[in-house]
Amino acid sequence: MPRTTPRIVAAAGAAALALILAACAPAGDSAGTSDSGYVTDGKLTIGTGLPAYYPWVIDDAPESGEGFEAAVAYAVADELGFDKSDVVWVRSTFEQAVAPGAKDFDVNIQQFSITEERKANVDFSSPYYETTQVVITTAASKAADATSIADLKGLLIGAQTGTTSFDAVEQQIAPTAGAQVFNTNDDAKLALENGTVDAIVVDLPTAFYLTGVELTDGLIVGQLPQTEGDGDAFGLVLSKDSPLTASVTAAVDALRESGKLQELADTWLSDAADAPPLS
Repeated sequence: MPRTTPRIVAAAGAAALALILAACAPAGDSAGTSDSGYVTDGKLTIGTGLPAYYPWVIDDAPESGEGFEAAVAYAVADELGFDKSDVVWVRSTFEQAVAPGAKDFDVNIQQFSITEERKANVDFSSPYYETTQVVITTAASKAADATSIADLKGLLIGAQTGTTSFDAVEQQIAPTAGAQVFNTNDDAKLALENGTVDAIVVDLPTAFYLTGVELTDGLIVGQLPQTEGDGDAFGLVLSKDSPLTASVTAAVDALRESGKLQELADTWLSDAADAPPLS
């Protein structure tokens, strides 16, 4: 059963009271039907991707608590008063998690950017992480030895059109040849592999994945300076109008205010990124 914690009682008393009152009730037999608002009374059911990738989850094993998002999930569970043994993991695709309809999880964590479009179908907690924009390349590229934005200006730099990454190419790098336009990140990645461009800009989680999994000899050149509005804020996803949204948001806010979220980012993302700041 979840432990009583004054942190969430203070921030979201109604949700905590509902949890306590539900302790004697039978567990719900389908998503969102238990009296407590949880999928299963006395348990916190957390969804993540299948597979879940490094460095967000290490070795596709969220139950280990290793990796940034796995660690954040258990920290949120602790704030809500749940022991680690009371956390249940389920898997979903990204699209399933943000689609309208009933959910088999209480919260889902897999790098969901908080957008107004998605808010029409699901609830979000407050942000637990904000991405930066990152320049990536391959070992064979002329960009492999770049250490500053000035080193990139004379090169061919691309990004997916309509993204904050593309804006970063145009506004922060401002390459002499202009930003190279691609319809998708897959198109940009292929151009980089083929040598059509020297580097591309993507957000940090995409950089992790492309350089670690997709690209041959992929390299992270560095992170572009963070400016207001050019990052994507990640939130935990809940079902639309979930009775748990306020308490989960309070938990995330408490972790941010205590410095725990930054501590976890420093532990799991800074070293993994190996992405020095570019200036």
